Amino acid sequence: MSLGYAEKLSYIEDVGKVGMSEIFDPPPVLQEKIEKLAIMIQKSKHLVVFTGAGISTSCGIPDFRGPKGIWTLQREGKSLPEAPLPFHRAMPSMTHMALVELERAGILKFVISQNIDGLHLRSGISREKLSELHGNAFMELCPSCGVEYFRDFEVETIGLKETPRSCSSDDCGARLKDTVVDWEDVLPPKELNPAEKHCKVADVVLCLGTSLQITPACNLPLKSLHGGGKFVIVNLQKTPKDKKASLVIHGLIDKVIARVMDLLNLQIPPFVRIDLLQIIFTQTVSLDKRYMNWNLRVASVHGKNAPLLFISSIEVSFSEGLNMKEAFLHKQPLRLKRRTLTTAKPFDVLLKLNFSDGCGCSYTRIKVPVDFQVSMDCCNYNKDATFQKLRERAIRDLRCGRNALLEKQVIITPKSETMVYATVTNILVYDKTSKALEAASQSNGGPKRLQNGVNGIETSQKQQRKGHKRKVDDKQ
Repeated sequence: MSLGYAEKLSYIEDVGKVGMSEIFDPPPVLQEKIEKLAIMIQKSKHLVVFTGAGISTSCGIPDFRGPKGIWTLQREGKSLPEAPLPFHRAMPSMTHMALVELERAGILKFVISQNIDGLHLRSGISREKLSELHGNAFMELCPSCGVEYFRDFEVETIGLKETPRSCSSDDCGARLKDTVVDWEDVLPPKELNPAEKHCKVADVVLCLGTSLQITPACNLPLKSLHGGGKFVIVNLQKTPKDKKASLVIHGLIDKVIARVMDLLNLQIPPFVRIDLLQIIFTQTVSLDKRYMNWNLRVASVHGKNAPLLFISSIEVSFSEGLNMKEAFLHKQPLRLKRRTLTTAKPFDVLLKLNFSDGCGCSYTRIKVPVDFQVSMDCCNYNKDATFQKLRERAIRDLRCGRNALLEKQVIITPKSETMVYATVTNILVYDKTSKALEAASQSNGGPKRLQNGVNGIETSQKQQRKGHKRKVDDKQ
């Protein structure tokens, strides 16, 4: 996870103060501070949130300077922890999703992040309302036309270096670069300038999970003070900026923010992860015109050579009664080559796509119709509507593994068909009194609907049905 990022960074002797002890406010003090924070947010006109590594520790991503942080362990000569799941499968925390709801409600105006884990974008925060000061490990940028490519795999390099891929925009084709800065790199003006602008006009800057030690990023929240604004720190360790903060809260970020959302009468939305893949079907007639040679390939939508990480293997079968040998594809590129008589009747290729570690269920199934005699036309699909429908069904049924055809393109000569599918690979429902709950589980090799009453889901749903409301006391 962030372990790979730490290894890619250039060596530097002084990484700041590490291994600081954690502080927990006593429950009555913590409750009083949370209520103050809720009032400040409720009354704010321009709220800005500034995030650090501490916002992602509950996602399984270790921080750097905490008691068990990467740099703390390195300095103590201890081995680094093993990541609980692949970096590319990390999912937003309760706090990430709370920020999404605050933005939707019009309360949160801008997010500034020092993290490179891509979880703010994956959570659904609008790109135009987000500055990723230190870059994004899953983002590539075209230095020529400025197009960004948000990947489902970690980009190979850091330090604003060229990557193996090129821009796919028309009339461009420039070599792409990673977006993650190294120690000696200057923060990109595209990210720094809007961050400074919003901090200057903010009446509240809320700092979450940051030690506020890395310059120049750590000085951004202070810019709110010049315009009469305030800034708040929620962190388990002391920071160099504590004395200038209007409020310092020592508590677990998820618990603090969950309680704030409760006081503001706002629900934390579930997270639904939708991944994309493409199925490419090509066909050519043999020289004697008796056979159709065809090729089926399952690949990443990010390019022919890009890894398709959420698929571990594919089981291929065919329509009943069709005398064709089944196949098991387990090495990428995931490709099947076959030969069929040109007089063959239409048939279906049945794909069971087995998901890799970190997905919320075991597999999904896709049926690919094949008809060599019929010309296939391109179809127009409403992508936004398809995504929305998938999300709604996933949330309603608490089940992942569903998929939908997103796009279909046909080339006549040589004949090929490319179909892009969207599939739900994870669902997280957040209960305010506990950690994020994975709402799609594995049972007998297939997706299973989570029953009410498991891990606190029922409590959360009952509160929604009862219209549970709690308003902030307007006393300051």
